[in-house]
Amino acid sequence: MEQIPETTRILERVPAHEGAEAAQIGECDERLISIYTYWNEKRGTRAMPGRPDIDPADLKAHLPLLCLIDVVPDARRYVYRLVGTREAEMRGRDPTGKAVAEAYYAERAGDTTDYLDRVLATGRPLLYRGTYHPLPTRTETGEVLFLPLSRDGHAVDMIMLYSHVLWLKDERRSPLVAMRRRA
Repeated sequence: MEQIPETTRILERVPAHEGAEAAQIGECDERLISIYTYWNEKRGTRAMPGRPDIDPADLKAHLPLLCLIDVVPDARRYVYRLVGTREAEMRGRDPTGKAVAEAYYAERAGDTTDYLDRVLATGRPLLYRGTYHPLPTRTETGEVLFLPLSRDGHAVDMIMLYSHVLWLKDERRSPLVAMRRRA
């Protein structure tokens, strides 16, 4: 009997969400599948869960790479409410409290805000997969999952973002390597 890959077995437990999201997520790293499954369970019969439905204790293993982004009714549009420790470390700074347009982690601000705009407009999850250059010396290939949250179950007021880096090349020399070469 052919063995079923773990991601497929997990996907079978993920109910479809009005479209192909579950199928796309099923091809991702198990951590993204886990976050999507949790979000999907918390939304129940609603289009999306609210922030109060999300318990950080349930996501303890995922918190270092998790971000919460507020949707705000002013020119900033999106503001980082929470940025996980590993996510802040990769960026080289903690953008908590800053507008996404000024503290983005992509090739340009519009790359991130375009995805956030789509989630805001549709109220549906979105998966980004690709290679990008978030810093002049860094190339990353990864998966980023954007999950809408809503107080009233209809209007998106927050977006939960989870990143998984598949491949990273940083061309900066680490201080340790530079010190070893001088010795």
